[in-house]
Amino acid sequence: MDSFRAPFSASEYARRLEAARAAMALAGLDALVVTDPSNIAWLTGYDGWSFYTHQAVILDHAEDPIWWGRMQDTNGARRTVWMGADRILGYADHFVQSTTCHPMQELARHLVERGFATGRVGVEKENYYYSAKAHEVLGVSLPDARLADATALVNRCRAVKSDEELGLMRKAAAISDHVIRTAIEAAVPGLRKNALVAEIYSAMITGVGEDWGDYPAIVPMLPSGPDAAAPHLTWNGDRLKAGEGTFFEISGAYRRYHAPLCRTVFLGRPPQDMLDAHAALLEGLEAGLDVARAGNRACDIANALGRALEKAGIERSARCGYPIGLSYPPDWGERTISLRTSDDTILEPGMSFHFMPGLWVDDWGIETTESLVIREDGPPEVLGTVPRQLFVKD
Repeated sequence: MDSFRAPFSASEYARRLEAARAAMALAGLDALVVTDPSNIAWLTGYDGWSFYTHQAVILDHAEDPIWWGRMQDTNGARRTVWMGADRILGYADHFVQSTTCHPMQELARHLVERGFATGRVGVEKENYYYSAKAHEVLGVSLPDARLADATALVNRCRAVKSDEELGLMRKAAAISDHVIRTAIEAAVPGLRKNALVAEIYSAMITGVGEDWGDYPAIVPMLPSGPDAAAPHLTWNGDRLKAGEGTFFEISGAYRRYHAPLCRTVFLGRPPQDMLDAHAALLEGLEAGLDVARAGNRACDIANALGRALEKAGIERSARCGYPIGLSYPPDWGERTISLRTSDDTILEPGMSFHFMPGLWVDDWGIETTESLVIREDGPPEVLGTVPRQLFVKD
């Protein structure tokens, strides 16, 4: 490997290639076309806001990966990937958002030149960044190839984090702590939501010490009062009100690695049903953390949470967590394992999750969550340090 500016060691990228190629072999693939920017970055180090146009990594079983994208983004590839310049390919700008030609025609040409015209080529079908049109054009342009669904093949290789990755996630977690503390301190009646978000973004991007903040894959979510019954509302210009609760769902990010954290603040005296529900949520959160151990299953965490909530008469049907790590918009989850009652995935040391048992009822919502890492022995490492409580500012 050449000298490079990518954020990990050469041995770390070699480990990743080995894992991806083993998964390709198991799936019977001759080549893999990777279009998810998180997977592109994981394999090559590439980092740029260029995923609104078609880009990919071509991976085979022998040579270094090829980064392929828009010509004007090739300089960004040269400045971020670990491969040599001969492994960077660009397509002309007349392909961008054209109605007469498509970038996948160029990608197909490169695949043909590399001997995959009749090969079994994996593509990430269930992917935000690989459109129905892209798949159609690639198939027409490779009439003798077999396009196989390789959705989440690389994502699953990312499930167990290396020590290098966990180091970045701990830095992201420190930023998350800083942001949540900033938001809780700033939240007072009369403050406009957009002004509060400005405080949040300032803390998020400033970072902690020398660890600067990256942009997160999801914007801050902070609905208040009845709006907090909906888990995915962002903000507006309304003012915070006494007698309402607001949850903060955020993540610090460092070099694209995330460690989400959620806490709830109530301005005034919370209603008793909210206090009771939060007590049950905390009991379930602690129970879930206790069983988040190597050798147990993803569903064991969900079942532990569910038992505590059911005891309090609370029915919660949604999944309560997902794997986290490196990500790009619009999602900081890895889209593989789910912490839910139907997922029997065995937990392994180095797996990392956002354990997210939020509660949303008709006229309020609360979120108290943790990002965690499965250890070799015992309960997980919890990445955040903000106390698990409903923050009351009476």
